[in-house]
Amino acid sequence: MSTSSFGFENTYAVELEGFYVPWQGAVVPEPRIVHLNRALAQELQLDEATLASDVGARVLAGTQALEGTTPLAQAYAGHQFGNFVPQLGDGRALLLGELIDRAGTRHDLQLKGSGRTPFSRGGDGKATLSSVLREYLISEAMHALEVPTTRSLAAVTTGEEIWRQGAQPGAILARIASSHIRVGTFQFFAARGEVERVRQLAEYTIARHFPEFSKEDDRYLQMFRAIRDRQAALVARWMSIGFVHGVMNTDNTTVAGETLDYGPCAFMDGYDPTTVFSSIDHHGRYAYGNQPAIAKWNLARLVETLLPLIDPDEDRAISLATAEVEAFAPVYEGHWLERMRAKLGLAGSEPEDGALVEKLFNALEGQDVDFTGFFRRLADSARGDRSAVRALFPDATAIDAWMDLWIARLARETESASSRADAMDRVNPVYVPRNHKVQEALDAADASDLEPFRRILNVLERPFDRREGLEEFETRAPDSFGQYTTYCGT
Repeated sequence: MSTSSFGFENTYAVELEGFYVPWQGAVVPEPRIVHLNRALAQELQLDEATLASDVGARVLAGTQALEGTTPLAQAYAGHQFGNFVPQLGDGRALLLGELIDRAGTRHDLQLKGSGRTPFSRGGDGKATLSSVLREYLISEAMHALEVPTTRSLAAVTTGEEIWRQGAQPGAILARIASSHIRVGTFQFFAARGEVERVRQLAEYTIARHFPEFSKEDDRYLQMFRAIRDRQAALVARWMSIGFVHGVMNTDNTTVAGETLDYGPCAFMDGYDPTTVFSSIDHHGRYAYGNQPAIAKWNLARLVETLLPLIDPDEDRAISLATAEVEAFAPVYEGHWLERMRAKLGLAGSEPEDGALVEKLFNALEGQDVDFTGFFRRLADSARGDRSAVRALFPDATAIDAWMDLWIARLARETESASSRADAMDRVNPVYVPRNHKVQEALDAADASDLEPFRRILNVLERPFDRREGLEEFETRAPDSFGQYTTYCGT
C-alpha cells in the first residue's frame, strides 16, 4: 500500500528551521499495531486499511520514512519542578508531520518512544507497552470527559524488550495534538537572547492557533491573554474531575491549552487537596490543590519571554504583562465556578454561589470521600434521596448542613428536580480511570493479555452513562491497593 494516503503537511519543518533537528526513528524488529483508534483515524481523514497494515505499523513505529515528510525532534527548554533546564527537547519523540481533519483543523502526529534523538540526555528514547497504554487510556478518557487533551491514534509494539526495573515489552504511541508548541519552546530561544527567534515562533503560533490576532498591533499580548484563558479553563476542568497532572513543568504546558504528558498523572479517589501521585514530587509542588497556582506560575514564565515583543519600553512591557498574569486568578475562578455550578445543578447564578462551593469543600475536607462518587450521587439528593451521599461519609453531620443550604439554593432555580438531576448526570461522570483498574489492565498487558485494556477503554469512552455489569469500574480502590505511585515512564 502507498504511504501517500497519509497526506502529511509540514509547516513546522518548513517555517521554523532551526527550531528542531531532522531525525529518523530507530529501526525496530517487529512493529505491530496492537490498538488503533479507528474513529480518530476517520476524523483525520486517514485510510484505515493502510494504517492497520504492515506499512501502517512501520510508519507509526517511525521505522519507514514517508515521501515528502521531515521527521523531527523539537527543541525546547523548561522549568522542571521549578528549576530551569536550558535544553530539553524531544528525547524520545518525533514529529512526523501535520494532518488536516474533516473540519479543516491542523493536528500534529507525534511518535512517542521512537528511539534516541540528540536531545535524549543519556536515555534510550524508548517507551514500554504499559506506559504507552496508560497514556492511551487516560488521554482518551479525558477526551470523553470533555477535557482538552492530546489524543491517541495507535499503540504499536516494537518486538523489543525495554529495561525499566526489569524487562518490559517495548512500544510506541502515535499521539495527536493541536500542536506541540510549549511554554518551554519559547523559553529555549529567550534564554539564549534570540529575540527574533522568539518573534518568529510567536508569529507561527498566532497564525496556527490565533489567526484572529494576526493583524493587531498588540498581537503578542493578545496571544498571551488567549493562552492564559485556555490554561485557566483547562485547569478548572482538571480540578472539577479530581485529575492530578503530576508534572506541570513548563515543557508540559502547551500554548494550545491541551493536557500533555500522562506519565505521573492519576485521578483522586478520596478528596484531599494535598494529593500527589508522582514518585518524584517529594514536596507536593504539583499536588491537586496547587495546580491553579502552578498554572499561573508557568504563564508568568511564558510572558517573560515575550516582554521584548510586547513593548520596546521594558517598564511598560512589564506593567502590561503583570496585569495579564494577575488576571489569571479571576479568569480561573470564573471557569471553576461555571464548572461547579453545572456539577451542582445550578443553571442560574447568584452572588453567594462561590461561598456555597467553598462550604462544600470545607465539608469534604478530612473525610476521605470518594470524589467522583460524591458528585455522581449528588443527583440522587437533588431527586430527594440523600442516603447515597450520606453513605460516603464517616460523619455526615457537615455534609447534611451543607445539603440543607444547597437544597434551599436549588429551590430558587426554575427547572424541575428531575431535569436538574438529569443535567447533573450529564456532567458528573460515573466512570473515571480508577487507579487500581488502570493498573490491573496494564499488568495484564505486560503479560500479553490486552482484553482488560480493551474493556476499560470501552468503559471510559462513555463516562457519563451508567451501564449494568460495570459496577467494578465505579468504586474506588480497596484499602489493600495501598498508596498509588506513578512514574514519568522514561
